[in-house]
Formats: sequence, structure tokens, C-alpha cells
Amino acid sequence: MNDALMSNLIWVILVVIDLGIRIAALIIVPRRRKPSSAMAWLLAIFLIPFVGILFFLVIGRAKLPKKRLELQKTVDGMIAEGAAGLRLTPRRSTWPRWFDTLVGQNERLTRIPPSDGNTATLSGDYEQSIAAMTAEIGTATRFVHVEYFIVSFDATTKEFFAALEAAVQRGVTVRLLADHLSSVRAAHSKETFAELDRIGVTWSFMLPFQPFKGHLQRPDLRNHRKLVVVDGRVAFMGSQNLIDRTYNSTKNLKRGLKWQELTTRLTGPVVASINAVFLGDWFSETGELIENENVRADAVPMATGPEALECQLVPSGPGYDFENNLRMFLGLIYGAQQKVIITSPYFVPDESMMYAITAACQRGLDVQLFVSEIGDQAPVFHAQRSYYSDLLEVGVRIFQYPAPFILHAKHLSIDDDVAVIGSSNMDIRSFNLDLEISLLVRGRSFVDGMREVEEHYRAIGRELTLEEWRREPLSRTAFDGLARLTSALE
Repeated sequence: MNDALMSNLIWVILVVIDLGIRIAALIIVPRRRKPSSAMAWLLAIFLIPFVGILFFLVIGRAKLPKKRLELQKTVDGMIAEGAAGLRLTPRRSTWPRWFDTLVGQNERLTRIPPSDGNTATLSGDYEQSIAAMTAEIGTATRFVHVEYFIVSFDATTKEFFAALEAAVQRGVTVRLLADHLSSVRAAHSKETFAELDRIGVTWSFMLPFQPFKGHLQRPDLRNHRKLVVVDGRVAFMGSQNLIDRTYNSTKNLKRGLKWQELTTRLTGPVVASINAVFLGDWFSETGELIENENVRADAVPMATGPEALECQLVPSGPGYDFENNLRMFLGLIYGAQQKVIITSPYFVPDESMMYAITAACQRGLDVQLFVSEIGDQAPVFHAQRSYYSDLLEVGVRIFQYPAPFILHAKHLSIDDDVAVIGSSNMDIRSFNLDLEISLLVRGRSFVDGMREVEEHYRAIGRELTLEEWRREPLSRTAFDGLARLTSALE
């Protein structure tokens, strides 16, 4: 066979393979995938077939491995069994119909019922939040459960670690879960886990990506939850990781970046739900079923009086069949009658969320969005900016938290008596790829506290107007659209 014939044969084979990839992509990619995501993947595969299909094979499946999904079903069954017969909502008959059906939806998706008789206090002070958790750990007599996206032993968290050590020495069981890739990539990671070993904490990585040890799944499926439970009587959750507010990053230190968070301290029956999520994640990662540290909601003292809050915990992530957090957010926005106030560091909504937000404005509601003036992740920040024009044009008020702070708090308030706080961003990643935890709260006192937080954001921030945005030069917005397109590659 001469060289020319061989060359032509190679070209024919390559063309056939390329055509085969494109045809297969048209059949496989759209299956059970949102149109925006399917179009983004198809565009990538058609423009760069071999590279595109490689990326699709690596990160194209937004679900956990089959074994992990089976474990999630087991966990759901455990939660449902523990909650069987519990109806700790004596005021449910006073709920608006839309809120009652939303809570019912949450329970059907997560198996976690709502409960009354809870208390919650908000904290936006970074060091004070860690100090409050440290103080509670100092009073532990039975167990301490800690779960974070990022765990780091540094100058800000050393007292927290010291409290864990003291608890272990008192005979308290201390368990800790840390997201694998996020924590090992943080500064001082070797020192962090060596310290946990030294002080006697029982710990495990979450969603470890260790192909040579049999832990293989899509590498960007992460556990993004942040929570602490002490003795089943008090819990903390919110947006804050267990690390210094600069993340000890050379890049952040050079830019002077600091993270601004919001956490909540909780007591009451809802603590049992938070503890159940931890025990479920512990079982999923270790295979260890811990029954003596399980807490029934009806065994936790209930607060009484007008300040008592009705709460429901809503875990979400790729272990579930549906986007539990997204569906709750949509229900809240469509149920709102007066105002919708969203705070999210990474605001990259899907089509359904954009329709809900813009429709709220068109119904005459007061809709506000709090974001950071600057970003720490360029692709996400540019994708976020690509939505500003559409939002401003329908009347959404956008407030920018000033540099050098990154507004990392994640919360949503509806009217005067409903709010959500947790680890979930308003972005496609949090809706589909990350394991998140969100707390739905009904209670005027809690929302009043959140209003004070939002007013602080307004006082030190700056409102972005449509006129100002229209003056943005093309050189600054050109990348926004491309980032918006790639954000749909879920």
C-alpha cells in the first residue's frame, strides 16, 4: 500500500470516527439532561470532538456511582424510619396553603419532616462564629459531629481543634468529615490531618477521589455541607468553612481578600435532623452505622412562646433523584407575596430560576440580589455578570458587597416570615453537583434578624444600576457570555 493510499485511508477512518462521535452524542447527551446543558455539551463535542467527548466521559455524569446511590437510599430509609409518626408542628393549620404544600414536597423528597419549637441566632462575625462553636464543644459530654467542605488547622481554627482535643480527653466521641479534594488542596493540609490523628479525632474524607484505591467517580462531585452538632442538643450550620477567612491562599493574601459569612446556631428538634444528615454521610463514607449517637426529634426539648421557630432541613445533591434545593427555592419565590431577597456569592441560575425571579418582579414584588463586587473565581464571576442585564431590565435591584471582601453568605428571605440559610449557592453547581444542606425557617423573629444582616449589606455596599451597567465596555463583558455557556456543562 503506497503512502498516498495509506494517508487517504487514515483520513477516512478519522472522518468516520468523528461522524460516529457526533451521531452518538446526538443520541446520548440529551437523555435526561436539561436543554441548556445538552446544548452546551453538544457544542463542545461538535467543535472539539475528541477533547469534548473525553471531557463528557469524565464529568458528563452528574450522579454518584451506583454503590453510593444505593447507600443514599439506605440513608433515606433510616431517616424516614426515625421520623415515622413524628408530627412536631402544632401550628401547621395556620400555614398558608402554598407553604404547607412546599414543606410537603420537601418531606417527600428528603424524608425529613418539619418541626416546631426551635431557636436560631445568626452570626456574621467570622471569628465569633468559630468561637461560639468552640465554646459549645467545650461543654460536650456525649459526642461532637463536625462536617465541612474545607477543614484546616491554622491560627484561626487552632482553638477549635484544641476544644476537640479536650473533648476527646474527657471521653467524648469526636467524629469529623472533610471533603477530600477541597481539604487536601487547602493550605496546611498535611498538618491538619496529622493534628486530627494526634488529638484522637475519628475522621474520614468525603467523596474521596482516589482511583488507585478504588474510589473513582466524577471528580467535581463534592460534599459542600458545613455543620457541627454537639450532644444532639445544639447545632451550627451556614456558609462558613473551618479555615481562616483568607483561606491561607497566597493569591488571596496578595489581593487582600477576606470572606464574609453567615452562620446560625440552632436548638430544638431540628438539631436531630442535622445530626441525622451527619450520620447518613458518615455511613455513606465509612460503612459504619452509628445508632447510639442518633437522636430522636421528640427527645430534644422544644422552645415555647412567640420566638419559637418552625424549621425543616433540606439536604440535596447528586445522591437524590431531584434537585431538592432548586425545587424548594422555586416554590418559595413563586409563593412570595411581597419581597424576595437573595444572597449568593456564586449566582449562576438555570432557566427555571431566572423565570421565577423575573416573574416575581413582573408580579410587582420587591426583588433584591446581594453579590460581591469582585470575584475569587473568574469563570463563575463572569458567568454571574452575564445575568445582570436581564435582571436589571425587569427591575431586580442588585447590591454589590465591597472589595476586598467576598460575600460568601448564602441565604434567601421571603416576605416577612420565611427564610432559608445554608451551604447552597444559587448556581447550577449547587443545584446538581454538590451535596448541600439548607434550612427552611418560618418565624418573624428569624427573618427580622436576617433583615438586619441585609441592611448591613446595603449600608456598606453599592447598588448597581441599569444605566451604569449599560456603560460597561465590551472588553469587560465579552468573556461573560462564554462563561455563561460553559457554566451549563453539568
